[in-house]
Amino acid sequence: MTEPAPRDEKHVPESGDEEQAKPETEADKPEPTLLEQMGGVSGLFYSSVPVIVFVLVNAFFGLTAAIWGSIGSAVAITVLRIVRKEPLQPAISGFFGVAIAAFIAFRTGSAKGFFLFGIWASLAYCGVFVLSILVRWPIAGVVWSALNGAGQAWRKDKPSRYGYDIATLALALIFAARFVVQRWLYNSDYTGWLAFAKIAMGYPLYALGLLVVVWAVRRSDKRLKALAEHEPKPETDAEVEARLREKYAQTPTTEA
Repeated sequence: MTEPAPRDEKHVPESGDEEQAKPETEADKPEPTLLEQMGGVSGLFYSSVPVIVFVLVNAFFGLTAAIWGSIGSAVAITVLRIVRKEPLQPAISGFFGVAIAAFIAFRTGSAKGFFLFGIWASLAYCGVFVLSILVRWPIAGVVWSALNGAGQAWRKDKPSRYGYDIATLALALIFAARFVVQRWLYNSDYTGWLAFAKIAMGYPLYALGLLVVVWAVRRSDKRLKALAEHEPKPETDAEVEARLREKYAQTPTTEA
C-alpha cells in the first residue's frame, strides 16, 4: 500500500494567507477627499505662487520680469509635481491660466491686465451656471451624474433637482462675487489688492460652494434610494405566467 504524497506546504497556502496576499484593487481604495481632489494643501499653495511672484517682481523689476517670473514659477511647479508624482491636473490647468494671464498683461502693457482673464472668466461661468438652472439642467447635477455614472434619475425627482438648483446657484453667486469685487479693484488700479482678492476668493470660496454641492448630492442620493426601495419590482416572466394561469383558472367557463 502506497502512502499518500506529503502535502506541499509551499504551494498550498491557507485560506487566510490567500486573503492577505490579494493585492489592493481600485475598488478597495478610499475615495479622494474634497481637499485631495483640489490638489491637497500643496495645490492650494501652488495656485497662489505665480500670482504672488507676479506682484512682487512687478513691484521691484517691472512688468516684463513679472511676466516671465510668473510663467517660470508655473513651469517649476509643474516639474516639481512630476518629480514628486503628485496629481498633475491642478498644475497643468494652473499653468495655462497663468500663461493666458501673462499674455494679456503683455498685450495690454499693464500689470493689472494679468487679472483681466480671470475677471471675465468669472462672469462667463456665472452666466453659464444661471442658464443651466433656467433650462432645468443644473450643472452641479449634470457634472456629478456624469462623473459617477449615476444617470439622470435625479431630474425626474423635483426635490432632487431643486437641491442641485441651489448648489448651482451657490456656485454662480461665488463667480458673480468674484467678478464684482475684482472688476471694481481693476477699475480702481489696485493691483496689489487684486492679487489678494484673486487668492482669497479662489479656492476658499470654491470649497464653500462645493460643500453646498455635497449637501445636494447626499440629499438627492437619500431620496432616490428611498424611492427605489418603495418602488414595486417588475415581474419576471415566470411570475407573469403564474399570475395569468391563476387568473384564468379561477374564471368559470360557460357551458355550450
